[in-house]
Amino acid sequence: MLLAIPKGEFQERQQKFFHKLTEKNCDAAVIFSVTDIFYLTGFHFHPTERPIGLFIDPSQKVHLFLPALEHEHAEEYGIVDHVHSYPEYPGIKHPMEYLKELLLQYGFENKTVGYDSLGYGSSMGYRGQSIDQLISVKEFVSLKWVIEEMRYVKSDKEIELIKESCRWGNLAHRLLQKYTKAGLSEIEITSKASMEATMAMIETLGSEYKPHGQTAYAIFRGQIGPESAFPHAVTQNLVLRKGDTLVTGAAADVFGYKSELERTMFVEEVSNEQEKYFQHMYEAQDVALSAIKPGIPYSAVEATVQKYFKEAGITELTSHHTGHNIGLLGHEAPFFDLGDHTEIKPGMVVTVEPGIYVKGIGGFRHSDTVLVTDSGIEMLTYYPRDLNSLIC
Repeated sequence: MLLAIPKGEFQERQQKFFHKLTEKNCDAAVIFSVTDIFYLTGFHFHPTERPIGLFIDPSQKVHLFLPALEHEHAEEYGIVDHVHSYPEYPGIKHPMEYLKELLLQYGFENKTVGYDSLGYGSSMGYRGQSIDQLISVKEFVSLKWVIEEMRYVKSDKEIELIKESCRWGNLAHRLLQKYTKAGLSEIEITSKASMEATMAMIETLGSEYKPHGQTAYAIFRGQIGPESAFPHAVTQNLVLRKGDTLVTGAAADVFGYKSELERTMFVEEVSNEQEKYFQHMYEAQDVALSAIKPGIPYSAVEATVQKYFKEAGITELTSHHTGHNIGLLGHEAPFFDLGDHTEIKPGMVVTVEPGIYVKGIGGFRHSDTVLVTDSGIEMLTYYPRDLNSLIC
């Protein structure tokens, strides 16, 4: 199996984007989003203080603009018509001055230009002009969310890559559970499980495997014992104790594509209270899974889950929506939220993760990666969900 998006699919994405530009009455476009540049061109890079952008000229040629240290990298992997580079940032001549010259050279002046952002954004010390200060155009038109919405429905190849991610997340989680014991530290357990899963992954998949992200991993993310009651705790290297509630996470990036597997586990024993909240979480996830159907809004799924929580009398123990899309990012729109009325469509890949959080006892959350089909759903993650299987 080819563990990558083929060149032809990137070219199809570009053609679809050209049609979107026509619909927006745009002659050209400038894109700065790292994820969207990768989605359109296959060029994966680490954004730093050095600006990187993509522009589509009025003749629908695709250009990458980047620092010289990325030039050969982009020529090797970017599916584009032209690669342009500048010496360095901030440089004697600022990178935006080089971009200005290119935009003028390729006919952007007095055209309607679409953009996802008016300038490059970086938290690493970057300062520079926005594109509306560089050139005079007929009109600037926002393309915010256009490429993100193109990413909503996954292709067959994208789904294959996400399924491969699920397989290795499953192994990493199996190893995490195997090594989880009272008296051991969080980092000790997660490092051993993640490394062993990663070695198995690269030995099995060989040189074809390109993560474009993280290799196989399994973590607790600090959600151990009472700390698991914080939905987004951080690693503190806690030592596990008998009776601890654990909330886990496991996955592996495959050519940039992600999955999400989370489980609530327990160290050696489970109290009656822990079992009660585990069962509520388990039933809430079942409610959500049963509610997902193409043709209905995301908000309808959330409303069904919220109804369950209300009838169970535990609404005050919940603190987040039921899930989200996933793909090139760990969290993508749309969301299973009362305020998101986007229609669910076949080919969307979502996480389903209603959670319950009880101070002093812990958090209770499973997360599964799910494909929306013509008739309902296909579970892509497949780790056991029942209580007895999750006692370490």
